[in-house]
Amino acid sequence: MNPGLFGGQMITVHGCGSTLQDNARPHTTRVAQDFLRHFQTLPWLARSPNLSPVEHVLDQLKRQMTSCHSVHDLELAVQDLWAHLPQDNIRCLINSMPDRVAACIVAGGGPTRY
Repeated sequence: MNPGLFGGQMITVHGCGSTLQDNARPHTTRVAQDFLRHFQTLPWLARSPNLSPVEHVLDQLKRQMTSCHSVHDLELAVQDLWAHLPQDNIRCLINSMPDRVAACIVAGGGPTRY
C-alpha cells in the first residue's frame, strides 16, 4: 500500500501487518473499515484497558485545560500545557509499561488499577 491520506492524517504502510481495532466510533466508519480490510485485525476484548501512555498524557492535559473562547486561545493553551508537561510524568508512564502489561495479563484483559 502506498502512503495515503486517511482520516486527516498521513499514514505510511509498509507491507502486510496486523493491527488492533478498538471499535471506537471513528474507527467503525465505512472509510476506516475499507482501509482496515487490508490488514489482519487482531481481536480486542470488551472492556479492555487502554495501555497506551499517550492516553494518560492526554487525560492529564485535559484535566489542566481551562476553558477557551476561541480556537486561537485553545491552541495557545494546549501549546503552553504541552511545553510545561513534566517529563518525569511521561518517563514514569513509560517505565510502568511492564507492570501495566503484567497487570492486564493477570486480570485476563479486564480492568486494572492503571
